Amino acid sequence: MEIRAAEPGDVDAAVALHDALVPYLVTTRGALDRRLGRGNEPGRGTFAAVGDDAVLAGWATCGLIAGSDPLDGELRVLVRPEHRRRGIGTRLLEATHANLRAAGATSARVFADPGSVAWAARFGYRQTRQVHYAGIDPRKVPELPEVPSGVELMAAGAVDPRLLYEADMVAQRTKPGDAKISTRPYEDWLAGVWRNPDTVLDLSVAAVYEGRVVAFTLGLGDHTMIWSKMTSTLPEFRGRGLAKLVKAAALHRAAEAGVQGAYTANYDGNTPMIAVNDWLGYHRIATHAVLICPL
Repeated sequence: MEIRAAEPGDVDAAVALHDALVPYLVTTRGALDRRLGRGNEPGRGTFAAVGDDAVLAGWATCGLIAGSDPLDGELRVLVRPEHRRRGIGTRLLEATHANLRAAGATSARVFADPGSVAWAARFGYRQTRQVHYAGIDPRKVPELPEVPSGVELMAAGAVDPRLLYEADMVAQRTKPGDAKISTRPYEDWLAGVWRNPDTVLDLSVAAVYEGRVVAFTLGLGDHTMIWSKMTSTLPEFRGRGLAKLVKAAALHRAAEAGVQGAYTANYDGNTPMIAVNDWLGYHRIATHAVLICPL
């Protein structure tokens, strides 16, 4: 079994592997094409496990958590069930660890099937919490709630990016999670979020009040499937239904655009956002363990 840097020719097999094992994580062909077009670099590695029969048996990716301080990394490792217990997952994990260490990451985070927790513990991983995945057909979302007086709903792409950046920085510092987010330079955010081809700005929504973005939801993906990357309300505007409003509006836009599936994830204990998703009609698909280890 060869473990090597992934290549553009692996894309079709990698998408099929994700669709077979974790379809709710929304891995698109376009996103993988762009990722592999950049090649492997420290803090952004992609690795393939390929057998003598040229079948893709495993796949792993890693990246840095933008704005984290100290610098943290995250990764994903997938191995076909029929190829497990042969050391493939171990070799892929080691490759991602080496890549993250080369970029200066001090820890690695992975969301993993509960059945792999004991295996991951051998490499120093410990569980900190759980994360729940949920999905919905956007066509089945309830009617849009009433828009409060003075609030304007706008497609994220029509908003001044500086305003969205400022709201996102507050969201990143106050969101649940283990990574400690401090700040992210505006130009880095522009490149990584606003200008990222995977960000569906036309299907993302911001609530603007008195010249400020007070709530927003950002999605990733394409116009077939989308992933809810972040939904947040500024602390002083919480409790007014704005998260429900922007997410419902975004899902209505998705339905009109022909999106067939929308997916999201919430940490165990994030009661307000789970309640929003329950109201919208999301159904739970899977639960993973959140695992962290020092590098």
